[in-house]
Amino acid sequence: MSEGGGLGSAPLAGVRVLDLSRVVSGPFCTMQLGDLGADIIKVEEPTRGDDSRAFGPPFQGGESAYFLSVNRNKKSLALDLKHPKAGEVVRRLVEASDVLVENFRPGTAERLGIGYDSLKAINPALIYCAISGFGRSGPERDRPGYDLILQGEAGIMDLTGEPDGPPTKIGAPVADLVSGLYAAQGVLAALRAREVTGLGQRVDVAMLDAVASVLTYNAGEFFATGISPTRRGNQHPSIAPYAPFEASDGWINLGIANDAIWERFCRSVGREELLDDPRFKTAPDRVTNRAAVNAVVADIIATRPRRAWVELLEPRGVPVGALNDVGEVVEGPGITARGKIAALDHQNAGTVKVVDTPVELSASATGARTAPPRLGEHTREVLRVVAELDDTHIDDLLKERAVMAPDFHHG
Repeated sequence: MSEGGGLGSAPLAGVRVLDLSRVVSGPFCTMQLGDLGADIIKVEEPTRGDDSRAFGPPFQGGESAYFLSVNRNKKSLALDLKHPKAGEVVRRLVEASDVLVENFRPGTAERLGIGYDSLKAINPALIYCAISGFGRSGPERDRPGYDLILQGEAGIMDLTGEPDGPPTKIGAPVADLVSGLYAAQGVLAALRAREVTGLGQRVDVAMLDAVASVLTYNAGEFFATGISPTRRGNQHPSIAPYAPFEASDGWINLGIANDAIWERFCRSVGREELLDDPRFKTAPDRVTNRAAVNAVVADIIATRPRRAWVELLEPRGVPVGALNDVGEVVEGPGITARGKIAALDHQNAGTVKVVDTPVELSASATGARTAPPRLGEHTREVLRVVAELDDTHIDDLLKERAVMAPDFHHG
């Protein structure tokens, strides 16, 4: 957690978020808001909770590692939104909340009686953020949004992979994560607008739009030429060598982006004669003769381990970096020395490690504070403190299975 000496309270302290989302896109959004200090009330179905609680293996102390990775800084309220008694609870929570986040398929929230139009009548200052696969309008609005489907529909997979190989999914669920980041950005913008108007508003994020937005220069290439870019694998369209190369113990990336860097590389590896090779004389020559220059560089890089190349080339101004696996990243000095791995205490899972927020503010606290919640862990607290229900009312809701708490067992 980014809490050094003299830091003030978190920037979103005092902002309450009612999180009706599940799996990745919505929970990733609300986790960002929680890292900035918002109070996140995660509403979950009482019998199984967020779908991602069952995603595994692996499990840690019976808790899904998948779920644990995107649900820190939240309180869990186990509430059956379909139960006849849920309406009163939701109304009280909405009255006491600043933001609501959901990622239902369009129309689902309305059928449950928790659509934007219904809730803004209860709380006109409410910011209602909805994430969907294909948006609220258009011919595909009713389609569900899954990361794999959206990576394909939005063109990312067609750009990823080797030229003669199949389209390839990006290793991280980028459609979910980018959508969650845009949603958090939209919520922050709406909170700022509310400071001026006093009114909330609806924030809509379609995963299709979110992923299409990161096409950037690829879309620009099509707009300029009318021709869709094709898969290039690890090759850059206009720079060579600019790719991964296999060292004696793994892989490194080299970014030889101009003639000056090429000269520094050749001199660093003791191959000055390559500077006189007409195939490699200029940057355009190296692109034209990409296969040849890559083959020469590959033979050179294969002779030493990764760390030796980084230690040799980086001080000489040659862009170079190791291709780390996940373990090397989360246990390596790059982020551990910066305090970006947080260890959180969890009743079932023990110590839960998470990659902390990359956002650091010079005068405000940000980051991981509490472990992801157990299902229904905060049901009583939320109903008592936020919904302002007394213990008798809470016990009645528990008995009727409208809500669930870990300490309540039906006879």
